[in-house]
Amino acid sequence: LRASGGPGAEPMGSSVAGPDCCGGFGNVDFRQADLCVMTRLLGYVDPSDPCFVAAILTITFNPLFWNVVARWEQRTRKLSKVFRSPYLACYSLGAAILLLNVLRSHCFTQAMLSQPKMESLDNPTAYRVGLALLGIGSTFVLSSFFALGFTGTFLGDYFGILMEARVTTFPFNILDNPMYWGSTANYLGWAIIPAPVEPLGSEARQPHRPAADCGCGPHLHGRHPVRGALHRS
Repeated sequence: LRASGGPGAEPMGSSVAGPDCCGGFGNVDFRQADLCVMTRLLGYVDPSDPCFVAAILTITFNPLFWNVVARWEQRTRKLSKVFRSPYLACYSLGAAILLLNVLRSHCFTQAMLSQPKMESLDNPTAYRVGLALLGIGSTFVLSSFFALGFTGTFLGDYFGILMEARVTTFPFNILDNPMYWGSTANYLGWAIIPAPVEPLGSEARQPHRPAADCGCGPHLHGRHPVRGALHRS
């Protein structure tokens, strides 16, 4: 080897190979991974609960459905031909979207009632935060609907129904997608609000603290419904 530092010198060789930092996951010992955080989070979720599965399916299916149908209508105009009017076709799709949203809200509510609840959220402060989020979210959703109108809200542009000008009034003057943000705030607020007192014989969420697991975190528990009323001291 040439001496290091001279003109045209090559890098100094070494008989000792350095550690392979780019060997991928083959060099990772997963047995040494700390899964306490994941275990703690999973302690508050029961993925096998049918209500939870139904909520996930409706949340995933709804936007997929209306986007596919709207783009199909934009390319083919099939719905407008069937209803003999783009307005009637848009109203029909809007009605279907509303019904799907009702189903999604029902599944979401049932999932919230059947899943374990964090004990730290069972207090008046969490209740007020949830109400505030519901109020803000509802304001954004309703004001967006009134600003856009029915056809503007329910994909009228895919049916060739265009607005005269871009909407710049509230809440579009403070957010780009106020209806999406409003819906997110509504569901987050509904999830934070403690479960209401239920009549005798019904199921309600129980404030739940997962059991400790060898000092690391909680076990993954299943469904934790409570028979009877949920009493708070």
